[in-house]
Amino acid sequence: MMQNKIKEAYDALLAKEYDKAFTLYTELAEAKEPTAFYYLGFLYFRGFGVDQDSKKAFENYLEAATREVPVAQFEVALMLEEGEGCEQNFSEAAFWYEEAAKRGNIDAFNNLAAMFKEGRGVEQDYKKAYVLFKKAAMTGNASAQFNLGALYDMGLGCEEDKEKAIEWCRKASFQGHEKAKNIMMRMQNDGQIVF
Repeated sequence: MMQNKIKEAYDALLAKEYDKAFTLYTELAEAKEPTAFYYLGFLYFRGFGVDQDSKKAFENYLEAATREVPVAQFEVALMLEEGEGCEQNFSEAAFWYEEAAKRGNIDAFNNLAAMFKEGRGVEQDYKKAYVLFKKAAMTGNASAQFNLGALYDMGLGCEEDKEKAIEWCRKASFQGHEKAKNIMMRMQNDGQIVF
């Protein structure tokens, strides 16, 4: 029965029948179905089928996050990092990025790595940043590839290696990462590399 309602709610969401999706996800949340809280958060965040409300979005994402929904953990971390719908809190953001990363959310690895690189909410640790960026970069995350290239370029958390820096920046560039594309173009124009 619940599986049918979950599918019906998701189908309504895909069909952009947001009022129906909101009603169904509200019923599922009352039954404590974990992902329903995530989707309610999404609807509130976007203002789909309901007035846009970042605070209610955060509350629902947080409820799903505490129920171990990785994408909700990532959204909670983002909102805490930005201070959207909640009070900005870098250490809490780092905690939730780590929780999402433990459950395989690749974007969480990249964002947690950035926090370690910059020392926001955690003690600055270039080696941890390197390990986390590399894990995300190896899965094809363009931002992580760019960030890993930057660490190689500056020798932060790893041996300085200009070749590897260019290699990772090129990978990010091929995926459309704007900063990486600009760097590659500039290096090509300066004759430093042949694309």
